[in-house]
Amino acid sequence: MPATVGDVLKCLRKMSDVIHENKEYLTELDSAIGDADHGTNMDRGFQAIAKKLPELVDKDIGDILKTCGMTLITTVGGASGPLYGTAFLQAGAALAGKQELEPGDLLVAGEAALKGVLMRGKATLGDKTMVDALTPAIAALKEALVTGAKATEALDKTSMAAETGMKGTIPIQARKGRASYLGERSIGHQDPGATSTFLLIRTMAETAHEIGF
Repeated sequence: MPATVGDVLKCLRKMSDVIHENKEYLTELDSAIGDADHGTNMDRGFQAIAKKLPELVDKDIGDILKTCGMTLITTVGGASGPLYGTAFLQAGAALAGKQELEPGDLLVAGEAALKGVLMRGKATLGDKTMVDALTPAIAALKEALVTGAKATEALDKTSMAAETGMKGTIPIQARKGRASYLGERSIGHQDPGATSTFLLIRTMAETAHEIGF
């Protein structure tokens, strides 16, 4: 069955919980190659989203995601705010007016989000950023849906691809962001942005199973 506005709000609430639960883990990852604030910043943004959810029950899905995007931009520090905010804004624009989501809408939103992140951050695959998790995730989603997979199966494959991409950041040298200043010393560390991206995508997959999407 289609995902409803209520389902989307449930997913966003779970995302805020997951980021909060992993705040210290994300900060620990960032302390090795960044400013040691990724977890704190992301948690601040998603807690702000959680507080706004009760006000969004009468909005369409596009407006909900755009509100989340603006919230992240205004509350999350560093590069994460503009990047994650842009992802949500672009996904929201792609789903403008939607009251329900079909599986194909996930791909439309995902591709829009990825395009926004690529344009905003100017990173490419292999730069050791969130793009390394997001790019293979969207590719896996597309492949799964094209072959007729149900939404839950497609999102499971999306999550697995994001996890593989996340782990793939460990052996590579950072070429973007604060981590790039470390040069070869960035090798051997998992990128925090790719990690938070995976956590959000995994939450989407878990929510899809819970709601029977």
